[in-house]
Amino acid sequence: RTSLVAEWLPALDGVVAKLEAGGRVADVGCGHGASTILMAEASPASRFVGIDYHAVSIATARKRAEQAGVADRVEFEVAGASDFAGEGYDLVAFFDSFHHLGDPLAAARRAVAALAPGGTCLLVEPYAGDRVEDNLNPIGRLYYGYSTLVCTPGSLSQPGRAALGTQAGEARLREVLQAGGFGEVRRAAETPLNLVLEARLP
Repeated sequence: RTSLVAEWLPALDGVVAKLEAGGRVADVGCGHGASTILMAEASPASRFVGIDYHAVSIATARKRAEQAGVADRVEFEVAGASDFAGEGYDLVAFFDSFHHLGDPLAAARRAVAALAPGGTCLLVEPYAGDRVEDNLNPIGRLYYGYSTLVCTPGSLSQPGRAALGTQAGEARLREVLQAGGFGEVRRAAETPLNLVLEARLP
């Protein structure tokens, strides 16, 4: 909660001002809607769409939005990361979901197409260095375990089979985003557990 609203969104160029004025946000891979609801609570003038391919999770997200009192400005749709509906978004966000995708390149291309001119893509991913030796620490070891048992097999089970895993690293993530059509990609923030990347249209 603290990182997302107080640190990550303010680290993006001009995004908070757009949300305060009334922007449009797509939260891709939203799961039960926690991140979507947090943003909606912080930015009541904006509209939010949470997107996930898992229908049961979307049903839970809708209930949670009602309970949080933000259902007037939040909607949830069952769709994949590369084929969700809509365009003209000021922000397209992926919170710890990008590395799970079988085809993150297709998701990056869809994000580019969904953004309004001057829009921003926010990518929050597990913290990792670009070299194996950079990750020989307690967090890296933990994430490699997660990646081996959960994230990589999940990606390999989907069309595309990209298998980025939790330890993709900033350089590999930037490569995928730019191949998908983004221009500038920069590290906007970080925590001991997360890399926060901002991608802008060229």
